[in-house]
Amino acid sequence: MSIQIPYGHGFLSMEPPEGKSYEVLNSNAAAMGSELSGEELVRQAMAAPIGSPTLKELAKGKKTAVIIISDHTRPVPSKEILPPMLEELREGNPEIDVTLLVATGCHRLTTTEEIERKIGPELAAKEKIKVHDCESPDNIQIGILPSGAPLVIDKTAVDADLVVAEGFIEPHFFAGFSGGRKSILPGICDRATVFGNHCSAFISDPYSRTGVLEGNPIHRDMVAAVRMANLQYIVNVILDPAHKTVAAFAGDPVEAHLKGCETLRNYCGVKPQRKGDIIVTSNGGEPLDQNIYQAVKSMTAGEAAAAPGGVIVLCSKCADGTGSDDFYAAMRDCKDAASFLKEIEQIPQDKTIRDQWQYQVLCRVLANHRVIFVTDPQWESIVREMKMDYAPTVQAGLEMAYADRGPDAHLVVIPDGISVIVDGQ
Repeated sequence: MSIQIPYGHGFLSMEPPEGKSYEVLNSNAAAMGSELSGEELVRQAMAAPIGSPTLKELAKGKKTAVIIISDHTRPVPSKEILPPMLEELREGNPEIDVTLLVATGCHRLTTTEEIERKIGPELAAKEKIKVHDCESPDNIQIGILPSGAPLVIDKTAVDADLVVAEGFIEPHFFAGFSGGRKSILPGICDRATVFGNHCSAFISDPYSRTGVLEGNPIHRDMVAAVRMANLQYIVNVILDPAHKTVAAFAGDPVEAHLKGCETLRNYCGVKPQRKGDIIVTSNGGEPLDQNIYQAVKSMTAGEAAAAPGGVIVLCSKCADGTGSDDFYAAMRDCKDAASFLKEIEQIPQDKTIRDQWQYQVLCRVLANHRVIFVTDPQWESIVREMKMDYAPTVQAGLEMAYADRGPDAHLVVIPDGISVIVDGQ
């Protein structure tokens, strides 16, 4: 029976190696499934918020409100979340002036078409929308983070009487989990703040890993940003592998998010029976596999499951190419990953440069593992320039990996590397 590896809007079929040692690691988030629709789960969570008044109560007496929404790189089901949030805000105050603020972080600006696809054309036409720009001169400094980095955020949020956010919770390769506080940092922060939070020392910290919150310096800064920016309420959901909403959490940005993280951890934690000589994984399909930049995230799942010197076969369609010219150029121009990693680790916090964190993690993986990148042929030369090997199909990648590690190699397949927390101990 073939194994389905998410790829773009579909899947790549992988035939299990006959007569060879292998195992498959999947998130069990689908087991959280409910008969309720996503919107019903959201409404249920909002009716009993965690550590917070209802959104209706929070809206009373407020003239302006901002709902921070996700950008084009995240599969947040905004069509299920926004209508109940808007409805409750206006139930609490029919005159409240609401702005949807698209949290792009340091990503490129989200297009009008992408916003329409995310929230639906009706809401896109009716609601006031602003796309955050991390380079805008209007961004305002409101404090200093525990790390010493300045907290500079979007003026729209600073000026609002009430700031709330939507989002989703999944494992994150250096923030521990996505969602919650990430709506503020990096979501609506200035480039200087994001760079300070994503500095080389923090990325190198052993607590800056998938599924880790306690002791994580990146998470610590993010929580401080939430309180300083006065984010008062969130609605975050958990998605199953088919991107269906299976759980929702509403209320205080820290408490509700932590409850969601604890719930998800029980379903997505996996541990290989044996470390893999070969790992096959993916970035979970569209929209998370839209570029090589994003694909680094699932490489860390492969890294955690791999034996020393193990080969990682990574499948990602990369319809958007590299995702970042600076990320691509840094990897193209470096001599090799191991020596470049040492250089990056010496860069002080206030000298952090664009996308440094992403190629720092990529170099960490490449310094210890061969990566065979399975993607569309148009990206072959770029993949090779970025110090990885290329394969046109997952089966071709497997053959290359077995040629490297030998016929007795143990194979670990993680169909969706984004959706799991691998216990690498």
